[in-house]
Amino acid sequence: MNNLFALVDCNNFFVSCERVFNPELENKPVVVLSNNDGCIISRSNEAKALGIKMGSPFFKVKDFLKQNDVTAFSSNYSLYGDMSQRVMSILSKFTSNIEIYSIDEAFLDFSGFNYKNIENYAHEIKRIVYQWTGIPVSVGVGNTKTLAKISTHIAKKNDRFKGVYVIKDYEEFNNFLKDIPVDEVWGIGRQFKEKLTVSNINTAYQLQNADQQWIKKNFGIVGLRTVKELQGVSCISLKSVSKNKKGITSSRSFGKPVTDYDELRQAISTYITSASRKLRKQKSLANILIIYILTNRFNKENFYYNHKVIKLPVPTNSTSTFILYANKALKNIYVKGLKYKKAGVMLSDIIPEEYSQLSLFDNVDVAKSNALMTTIDDINDKMGKGTIKSASEGFDKKWKMKSEMRSREFTTCWDDILEVN
Repeated sequence: MNNLFALVDCNNFFVSCERVFNPELENKPVVVLSNNDGCIISRSNEAKALGIKMGSPFFKVKDFLKQNDVTAFSSNYSLYGDMSQRVMSILSKFTSNIEIYSIDEAFLDFSGFNYKNIENYAHEIKRIVYQWTGIPVSVGVGNTKTLAKISTHIAKKNDRFKGVYVIKDYEEFNNFLKDIPVDEVWGIGRQFKEKLTVSNINTAYQLQNADQQWIKKNFGIVGLRTVKELQGVSCISLKSVSKNKKGITSSRSFGKPVTDYDELRQAISTYITSASRKLRKQKSLANILIIYILTNRFNKENFYYNHKVIKLPVPTNSTSTFILYANKALKNIYVKGLKYKKAGVMLSDIIPEEYSQLSLFDNVDVAKSNALMTTIDDINDKMGKGTIKSASEGFDKKWKMKSEMRSREFTTCWDDILEVN
């Protein structure tokens, strides 16, 4: 076996993060809601057992949740992001080649680890992650990334494997494939599934054994690659180095309609602060700033959308510079009397810091600006997000998202750290 991959998947990740700091929630139904408390995006196993569906609108199931003593949380991305970084940091200790696939999943390259007992090694990963973070994970191992993904699915669904499944008995594995719907296979989307279903390919096993020429003709090289991966031929390599983002967006729907210009300006400034901080984290500069505002898109008679593209004189990552240009642009697109539902900012045409070239007529002291931004970021990292912020962000953010049930930022805000008596 030349290639060997593991997929480590955090179980019900957002719910698990909440349980780490509230152990009373163990073995009880818990759900986490999307932005603005819109719909359910994470469920504990107990909530799943009650028949609560992923994506259910909160307002429709609110009474049902109350009747069944289901605890609901507003999303707390500061907490989830920090816990994710902790998990990924631990996983990187088990191999030098890791691909962070999502906030709660990572591929590990175990190629060349054949001398080890891989199953024991996977159990050790599971044990250490839980001991050091409190987050339960499932681990699947196979000699392609697609097989590793399916193995993790099997590890989650079968209690007898205790969260770890390594493909060793292919007869047993093929029996599992016969019961796995084809759309559970990595890379099979809705349209792909519909085409396969018409051709009576309904399970992962049927896809694994499909005629390759027919697959290539109907689904192209991507479909053929998926079939080969299911057959144990590695076609998808690990992306061990994550590339910097080419565009950074920060946007939110408001908790209530916004009509006031100053409130809209505060929201835009807040989103710029978030986006520019991300830009500095990846040591980049942006040449273009885009801002946009819109009303409720479902009110078609009075729907309004507008945006402004600002080409900056020189590339920058300065929050204050972005806010200066955004405020001027907002005045040009704001229409008094409308009820705005959402606003956002985008940073694009992003380049590395070292590629920056100043204008001959630029009178900004770049060194001082960079030092100021670095100092602010350092203080906010140490003392908590928003410790220092631009005055244009405002203080009484009546427009902010609904998050009435959000837990504390236990790991990123000094005021929210748990106190032990």
